[in-house]
Amino acid sequence: MKITSAEEMRAIDRATSERFGVPSLSLMENAGAAVADYVLSHHAAVRIVVFCGKGNNGGDGFVAARRLHQQGKKIQVVLLADPGELKGDATVMFGKLPSPAIAVHSSEELKSERLRLSLQGDLYLDALLGTGFKPPVSGIYAEAIAIMNASQVPVIAVDIPSGADADAMNAQAGTIARADAIVTFTAPRPAHVFGLLTAGSTFVADIGSPEAAIVSALQLNVITARDVGRLVGPRPAESNKGSYGSVLVVGGSLGKAGAAAMAGMAVLRAGAGLSTVAAPKSVLGTVAGFHAELMTEPLPETDAGTISTSARDRIAELAKERTVLAIGPGISREPQTAQLVRSLVAGLQLSMVVDADGLNAFEGCTDELNGKGRTLVITPHPGEMVRLAGSSIPEVQKDRLGVARKFAREHELIVVLKGHRTLVVQPDGEAWVNTTGNPGMATGGTGDILTGMVAGMIAQHPKEAFSAVLAAVHLHGLAGDVMRESVGENSLVATDLLKGLPEAFRRTQRAEKEKLVRLSG
Repeated sequence: MKITSAEEMRAIDRATSERFGVPSLSLMENAGAAVADYVLSHHAAVRIVVFCGKGNNGGDGFVAARRLHQQGKKIQVVLLADPGELKGDATVMFGKLPSPAIAVHSSEELKSERLRLSLQGDLYLDALLGTGFKPPVSGIYAEAIAIMNASQVPVIAVDIPSGADADAMNAQAGTIARADAIVTFTAPRPAHVFGLLTAGSTFVADIGSPEAAIVSALQLNVITARDVGRLVGPRPAESNKGSYGSVLVVGGSLGKAGAAAMAGMAVLRAGAGLSTVAAPKSVLGTVAGFHAELMTEPLPETDAGTISTSARDRIAELAKERTVLAIGPGISREPQTAQLVRSLVAGLQLSMVVDADGLNAFEGCTDELNGKGRTLVITPHPGEMVRLAGSSIPEVQKDRLGVARKFAREHELIVVLKGHRTLVVQPDGEAWVNTTGNPGMATGGTGDILTGMVAGMIAQHPKEAFSAVLAAVHLHGLAGDVMRESVGENSLVATDLLKGLPEAFRRTQRAEKEKLVRLSG
């Protein structure tokens, strides 16, 4: 799903009406209806207070108020303006309110006992300021936001929490309304994805803009269940293990055999037909004992218990019969092994996923890392990205998107830059943001699980490799969210994700069909 700037969203609304003939009043009606539908399906509130501004965001609030009243809810609309200040569609929708709104003109009125009694409700709707607003917020609007923030009543933001900068791509400060959930329209703005505007869920509602009207120059998207759902649907009855690809995982070393084993099992949990782990002979027993479903291949090793360069021909032979090669989990930074990694990545032409010490092998040698003419995916965490980019952690974290785009373009490969809001970037710089996942996944081994999942999804969908990567990243984070519900963030470990994957698949299949598109939460 595309992410658009606030100005681009205004242009989309204009194009929807002027080029595609959808009246602006219909867009506002659909927006308010979507908010009302969300409230009715997610909240048992009876008395609802709707805070409205004088712009189109307030107009959306008027519609939501009317729709909720029609469903038997007790509604109180609080307008922070004189009704005479309303314009255009908002004026029309104000005139359709089923009961009088309270118009507040001053701080004194806002603090009056009459209004205090009117604000007693089970739920607040924040329709004060929309995504067209540029902070800071001041005056009576800031005071109304303070009232919402000080209350214990749940707050649902209409379009965006009032006071937020819709175009900001980082956490925001200043006067911003708290939000327990957000319902926005057509497409998210950057702040919906990056701004940490709610600890709850953010939903996107289709209000009538055709796909052709949704144009953005940001080259930025957010991964949703609708983007990846078709890759995780029911399988044909006539299926066999050969239908879903075969992955070779090359990794492991003395003391790090578990990394390769986890990657190998993640291949299978992601749905691939076959998974083989090729590891140093001395650690093969550990890998094989991880799960009976894994096939294994012993490889020559160095004195340090890592894979030797003499294993190259055997690995190349094994790769001929595989759909995807995943290399790096637990492979170590031993110089001879690093040399082997570079040789394999440069010399083998099958689809490939490179992670962990497989990436560290290219420190100072990134000219040897190129994906031209094939599918090559790298999955660095910020530390590994620093070594590849010759940068520093602060520099990478300050401009994660720019760093990932630059590397993807220069090396003609897919970058999966892990972290909060993992980024997936195509070789042309088009980027996708993942909103699933949680801090409990900041534990050893979760990256190895992701490596196996990416390889497993590509093996099943080799002709849609980039979509397969998006699906793997989305499901990986969602599996973490599933397991957080049962084990919490503090106790979550990497192999928990394997247990959470079946439910992550089910939730993705269900979410693909839902009316509102969920971005997070």
